[in-house]
Amino acid sequence: MAIELVQEASAELEQAFVTLIPQLSSSAQPFKLEELEEFLSQDNIYLLVYRADTPDANGNYPILGMLTLVTFQIPTGWRAWIEDVVVDSQARGQGAGQQLVEAALDLAKHKGVKSIDLTSRPSRAAANRLYQRCGFQLRETNVYRFQDA
Repeated sequence: MAIELVQEASAELEQAFVTLIPQLSSSAQPFKLEELEEFLSQDNIYLLVYRADTPDANGNYPILGMLTLVTFQIPTGWRAWIEDVVVDSQARGQGAGQQLVEAALDLAKHKGVKSIDLTSRPSRAAANRLYQRCGFQLRETNVYRFQDA
């Protein structure tokens, strides 16, 4: 099992998005190769992927999970959000999510981030337990969204 920081788009990454994004969201469309290139070219956005530890039939180590770390500077310091955490259904419960989150925490610390936030629906019980195991604490807050932006 390996965590990688993705540096460039590839057909393999495009296929991983086709597999993983529908497991994350029923309304989001997976990026095409050109969209992946644009996404990865953004400053302070980091895509981490989790690869299987055993090769598939073609000898490749498939991408079975991913996480996006977004870092930004505001007047009170560098902050971060973890977004779009997803692990393929065949790899869940094997530590992939925890490895992705821990790698994101290490990367954020290296970047000088003061705090990292994330959100997770209450119905995602396993994910919420994972985040708590990784040291995240539930905050008493209101989250607002303006949809038509």
